[in-house]
Amino acid sequence: MNFLTRNLLILTTLILVSVWSKPVLSDDTNTQTNTSGSNTNITGGYESTTTNNNDGQTNTTTSTTTNSTTSNGAGIPPPSANSPSYSSMSQDVCSMGVSGSLSTGIVGFSGGKHVVDENCERIKLAKVLQDFGMKVASVAVLCQDARVHAAMQSAGTPCPFNGKIGAEAQALWDKYPELRPDYEQHLANQEVIKRVDAELLAQQLKEAEEEAARVAAEEARQAEIEARRAEEEAKLNEELNNIVIHVDPEPTIVERD
Repeated sequence: MNFLTRNLLILTTLILVSVWSKPVLSDDTNTQTNTSGSNTNITGGYESTTTNNNDGQTNTTTSTTTNSTTSNGAGIPPPSANSPSYSSMSQDVCSMGVSGSLSTGIVGFSGGKHVVDENCERIKLAKVLQDFGMKVASVAVLCQDARVHAAMQSAGTPCPFNGKIGAEAQALWDKYPELRPDYEQHLANQEVIKRVDAELLAQQLKEAEEEAARVAAEEARQAEIEARRAEEEAKLNEELNNIVIHVDPEPTIVERD
C-alpha cells in the first residue's frame, strides 16, 4: 500500500464516521455574581446539562456546582514570623546568637540577641595568661568555674587563694568555704560525708559492742570451765585424803639352828 492509497483510506473512514455518528445536545449554564465594596464577595454557580440520544434512548446528566468566596480576610492565616539570624562575625568573639519566633492566628512575634559564652572567655583568658608566664593566675582564672574548682580539690591540688597555693590555700578554703564557686555543691557533699560517717561510726560501735559481748561470753565460759575444773580437783583431793593406808608391821626374823 502506497502513501496515496493509505491517505485515501483514512479520509474515507473519517467521512463514514462523521455521517453515521449521532448529534449530541449540550446545554451549559454558568452564572456568577460579583459585588464590589469594602469587602469583596464572589458568589456563583455552574450548571451543566448533557443529553445523549443514541438509538432511540435518551440519557440526561445534570451537574450543578455552587461556589461562594468572601475575601474579607477572615479564615486567612497571617504570614509566619521568621526568626532573625545572628552571627558573631569573628572567631575571637565568645558570643553566640539566640533567636526565636511565635506566630498566632492574629499576630506574630520574632526576636533575638547575642549571648556571651563565659566558658569560652575563661579559656581564652587562661591561655593568654599562660602565654605571659602567669601560671598561677591562669589556673586561678580556670578555678572560677565550679567544675574546675571541684576537680582541683579532688586531685589534691587546691586552687590558689590570695597568692597561697598547696596546703596553705586549702586551709584558707576550709576557713572561708562561702567563697568557693561550688559552695552549694560543697555543702551537699559535706552533708553526704557527715551522713556516711555517722552511719559508719554507728556500724563500728555496733560491731564493737558485739565483739565486747562475744569476749565477755567467752570469758564467762572460760571462767565456768575453770571453776568446774577447780571443783573437780578439790573433790579429787578430798577423796585422796579419805583413803586409809594400811602398813604391815616389820617382819620378825626367827633364827634357826
